[in-house]
Amino acid sequence: MHDQRLKDIVPFVASVECGSFAAAAERLHVTGSAISKSVSRLERRLGSQLLERTTRSLALTDAGQAYYQTCTRIMEELLEAEAVLAAQRTIPAGRLRLAAPTTYGRLGVMPVLLPFCQRHPELEISMAFSDRFVDLFEEGIDVAVRIGHAADLPASVGSRLLGREKMVFCASPGYLAQYGQPTNRAELLQHKAILYERVDGSAKPWLLTTEDGHADWCEAPCRMALGDVDAQVQAVCAGLGIGQMPTWLIRQQLKSGELCVILPGIQPDGLALNLVWPRRKQLLPKVDALLAALNNLDIGASVLAEIAGQRESGKE
Repeated sequence: MHDQRLKDIVPFVASVECGSFAAAAERLHVTGSAISKSVSRLERRLGSQLLERTTRSLALTDAGQAYYQTCTRIMEELLEAEAVLAAQRTIPAGRLRLAAPTTYGRLGVMPVLLPFCQRHPELEISMAFSDRFVDLFEEGIDVAVRIGHAADLPASVGSRLLGREKMVFCASPGYLAQYGQPTNRAELLQHKAILYERVDGSAKPWLLTTEDGHADWCEAPCRMALGDVDAQVQAVCAGLGIGQMPTWLIRQQLKSGELCVILPGIQPDGLALNLVWPRRKQLLPKVDALLAALNNLDIGASVLAEIAGQRESGKE
């Protein structure tokens, strides 16, 4: 029975794509009568009319449209699986579509993606930069980089946790020279804050660690609220106030001394960095190779240790 179901799907899809039973029969090298009987048999088994038939054309019913979309998706997945199993080479080739958050994509993903492309010249890379939620299946994404919560994923989606952001409070040396460096939580909350503005227009408060180790959202005097992280970095570097940002975002500013870290002990970790992908594509050599490369993405956890090492070397 299951074998017959698959056999009936192919004539149905061909009829829709060719526009007539006769054209579908020519494509599949069978008779028009065989195509018509196959589609009728499928409709009887499903208990729904899939096609409106006229003497000159075929048109999908609402039920037929929904069933056609399901059938084409299944057939595409079968073709991909067969291509993987039949492939004798492991050289990644073909089109590969990636998605990443805008700023992290530029600062974190591109330094890994460029040498990956150089190693695999047979790949055609397409990358979407967007801070919105990207649907893997609707938008044909092979691999997505996501910063944030990745639980409750469907079984059709694979995921890999790469680490968590290291958040820090920071300010320019000029600001600290003018207003003083806070030495505790209470003093920090008296300083001018450069905050991130959410989509709804509200300013995101600072996240601190309490004495018993819990995360605590705290309000601070807001000097500026900016809906763009690059603009937020510029404002903090200009000495307008103190910002709370992930180390991957301000790596260069911290290394150059343009920004200084403040009270790192009261700062909890930030959001998680995850890779997600359609599980059915993981066997493809091109996707497997990309996942391996992106496993080396840097979330900025080592920046503070690098800065400390530079300072120690400077003392010697």
